Amino acid sequence: MTAIRGVNVAAVTAWREGPELDLGATFELIDYLSASGVNGIALLGSTGEFLHFEIAERIRLVTLAVKRSRAPVIAGVAHSSLDGAVVLAREAAAAGAAALLLMPPYFFRYSEEDVREFYLHFAKELKDAAPIFLYNIPFFTTAIACETALELLATGLFAGIKDSSGNWDYFVRLKEAHEQHAFTLLAGNDVVFTRARQAGADGVVSGVACAIPELMLGLDAAILSGDAGKTRRLEARLQEFISWLDHFPTPLGIREALKVRGLKVGPAGVPLGPRGLEQLAAFREWFKAWLPIVQKDSRSA
Repeated sequence: MTAIRGVNVAAVTAWREGPELDLGATFELIDYLSASGVNGIALLGSTGEFLHFEIAERIRLVTLAVKRSRAPVIAGVAHSSLDGAVVLAREAAAAGAAALLLMPPYFFRYSEEDVREFYLHFAKELKDAAPIFLYNIPFFTTAIACETALELLATGLFAGIKDSSGNWDYFVRLKEAHEQHAFTLLAGNDVVFTRARQAGADGVVSGVACAIPELMLGLDAAILSGDAGKTRRLEARLQEFISWLDHFPTPLGIREALKVRGLKVGPAGVPLGPRGLEQLAAFREWFKAWLPIVQKDSRSA
């Protein structure tokens, strides 16, 4: 079993208008991320806007990506139903995905008890076909209550959790349990990445790393080596970039940064209004000037 640690990318999904998967552009993106030295590539999570695509398209993307990628592939298998999630997970496991990333069923709201049963039934159906990561992302679906997450992790049926809540108290409770039980604790919100990694998180699944892998890899290395000065410098760069992302719908800023870097990821899923377009143009100009500076900062001692 491949250990999921360090800097893992939450990748966008490259498409043409439709939306239709653009496999050529997807391979270019995977090559770019693999060459950067990241520890893993997570596909079809929230940053990957999985909900735009049918099950067959998602299966095809994961199957081809596993063959192409030089980094382990973490497959997002979220679905609005248990059956849909199980179908996606079985196919991803059969294709050789290193792990499965599963949020609670999206769109409708469910009780804490319902969420617990959803995960337990999913694990029973998968029968250890691949490591399963809980995916707590309350911005887009029902939250996994901390008590529920801890109960599920204590069963030994789940490899770990990606916590994208950004809630520090939630993370601290997970960290306390992490010290007692064998599970992988991944930060899923770049805002708290530095603090979480310093506190003992095993790694991150990062949307920022899709646009600027150099920054996240440099920051992670600085944290692990105890280079306080470089950590402070790169953390400031990270928060600067995030402040721009907050102007746009998720994950439009990351997609736009990739376009500036010469990668083809396709159009926005929803067109912006005039003010949004002005902000996006300003972001592009800022990013063009900022990128060489942060690349140099990420390499320097």
